Amino acid sequence: MPRPTPARTARNAPVAPAPGESAGSLRFTPKNLAVLGAGLASIILGYVLLGNADNVLAPLLLVLGYAVLIPLGIIL
Repeated sequence: MPRPTPARTARNAPVAPAPGESAGSLRFTPKNLAVLGAGLASIILGYVLLGNADNVLAPLLLVLGYAVLIPLGIIL
């Protein structure tokens, strides 16, 4: 005899994805893409300056890109 399933409540009810969208997809807005682009530009400029032996500004740009702008661009 099959076991009855528990009744769904609002707390554990599944959320249906929007049409044309999978359940785990991320929606990036132009704001997200701009912040991600700024992060990528910061990282590239940091590595260029690191190659030119700028030991002050290069690490700051790399930390700004990797630790601030890229995560911020993902969660916005």
